[in-house]
Amino acid sequence: MSLNRSRLAATAAAALILVGAVAGCRGTDTPTTTTSAGMKTDIGVTAEPCPQAIDTTKGCIYLGTISDLTVGPFAPLAVPITKAQAAFWNRVNKAGGIGGYEIDVTKYVKDNKYNPQTHNEVYQEIKPSILALAQTLGSPTTAAIIEDLVASKIVAAPASWTSDWAFQDVILESGANYCVESMNAVDFAKSKNPALKNVMAVHYAGDYGDDAAAGVKYAAEKLGLTYTDVKTDPGADKQAAAIAAIVAGKPDLVILTTAPTEAATIVGTAVAQGFRGMVIGTSPTWNPALNGSPAAPALAAVYLQSGPWQSWGADTPGHKAMREALTPTPSPLSDGYTSGWVWSYPLKAALEKAAANKDLTRAGLLAAAKSLTSVDYEGMLPAGSGNYAAGPDKGQVRVTVISKPDKAAPTGVTEVQKLTAGPTATGFNLSKACYK
Repeated sequence: MSLNRSRLAATAAAALILVGAVAGCRGTDTPTTTTSAGMKTDIGVTAEPCPQAIDTTKGCIYLGTISDLTVGPFAPLAVPITKAQAAFWNRVNKAGGIGGYEIDVTKYVKDNKYNPQTHNEVYQEIKPSILALAQTLGSPTTAAIIEDLVASKIVAAPASWTSDWAFQDVILESGANYCVESMNAVDFAKSKNPALKNVMAVHYAGDYGDDAAAGVKYAAEKLGLTYTDVKTDPGADKQAAAIAAIVAGKPDLVILTTAPTEAATIVGTAVAQGFRGMVIGTSPTWNPALNGSPAAPALAAVYLQSGPWQSWGADTPGHKAMREALTPTPSPLSDGYTSGWVWSYPLKAALEKAAANKDLTRAGLLAAAKSLTSVDYEGMLPAGSGNYAAGPDKGQVRVTVISKPDKAAPTGVTEVQKLTAGPTATGFNLSKACYK
């Protein structure tokens, strides 16, 4: 299922000239056209303006979104992610668009309900109409379409951080993966508690949880810690075994990789039953609503939150632009907004490069994406991030933050360690997806 990554303007009245070139592996033969301005296009790019165009003399680039918008476990994060991405691309359009086109991310939005089969079904519905995916949420759900993305040369920005994305040419990932994030979490815990002797990974099965657990295991081996692996299923009512394992095992550190609902149940109940170790949750495990839940006192006592970038209130040009674009401040606020904004930068960079190359076909966008040596995240990630041409290991971002619950903070957490790469992650060689 993996493809090794070598990593290495038209107006509405512009005439379209058929040149008959056909990009391969799309499932259907789709002719490439060239505008009077010399821009090659094929799927998802029109001379007609976007439905909500700012400038009706520009054409439209359609990007699809597949997210967890209603009943899935990550809907509280996914809805803000999707709203932030709409704001991001609206900002791009207000600044003049890209290559003579504006970008639409609102017409082709689908709900995957965090179900891989549903994800594939709705992907097939929008596939004939889009150039790329502005969002494909979830690791196991995106895995359900990755082969088709590769065959169709459809570039996608993921709303997930599995290490497998570093090996997929079509995926424009951002930030540290779950594996690296967990290594940094273990290093942080060891720095705060030099006597730390054992660590337990409590996690979902699959690309998400197993990737984080692999990072925990690797760090435990490097630091000489005892490692225990505990898998759990989604659902607050399915955490009895995980809770029992924590209470009986009494680990010094738990790395938790679930959704927020499970996190509240696991931490709240384990603490009530006497657990007093440290818990660090990987990024999707947190939701600010947990500060108002019955588990809030337990979380305040033992829980910390890791993440791939700083939260909503950080002082960077990108954070400031995000807050301005999302004025008035959304309520309730979460770092789903922050993540949706950050995830959009690489696709913007790829579109800009493809437009400069006069090739906004799917194949042209993929070629542009693979050739990127850096992405301007406006300070939200370190300089040099987004080096997709460098390969999985050299191009991997390795810094993460650690935060603690804080009811007074905008998204419910306050940073306790800035963006940092610990010694374990710094020395790690990413030669294949961690969970594999």
